Amino acid sequence: MYRQIAGPSGEVDNILQVHSLRPHTLAGHLALYKAVLHHNRNTLGRATLELLGVFVSNWNGCEYCREHHFAGLARHLRDEAQSESIRLTLERDSWEADFAPRERELLRYAFKLTHEPGAIAEHDLLGMREAGLTDGEILEANQVVAYFQYANRTVTGLGVSHVDEPLGLAPSNTDDETDWSHR
Repeated sequence: MYRQIAGPSGEVDNILQVHSLRPHTLAGHLALYKAVLHHNRNTLGRATLELLGVFVSNWNGCEYCREHHFAGLARHLRDEAQSESIRLTLERDSWEADFAPRERELLRYAFKLTHEPGAIAEHDLLGMREAGLTDGEILEANQVVAYFQYANRTVTGLGVSHVDEPLGLAPSNTDDETDWSHR
């Protein structure tokens, strides 16, 4: 399995290496990761999905996921000034004025789902719908937030570090869940 997911130089992300004692959990993690963040039928766009993951990871205190996915976000944005602006927004943890209504509503939902998941109600979806998001896109946002709760707790709960690890690698853009070779 590691051969399938190894990066260009043969590296395997530390978050994936922690599954070595239970390889079946690695298979599940990879399938969920790719379906949520890298499936071609997602319509929110990879930059938006990464943005949600970066903020959720920041709110959860998961430096590993925040840094990995910030690198992915920056790669998708291809705009150093915009990336730096988002980095500054993360540092001051005050995002509501820094984004367009669509992203602001997604982040508002992600924040509440991260901090008060039991308090989510139908009215929490209305702002996203009013900002033009479809129910399918709201589901995508929900799944990204939920995935990062899992990933953040895997990383922080096992003490995984990103030190000396290449940041921002991702699987190929194919829909073939078994194709992890192009990272």
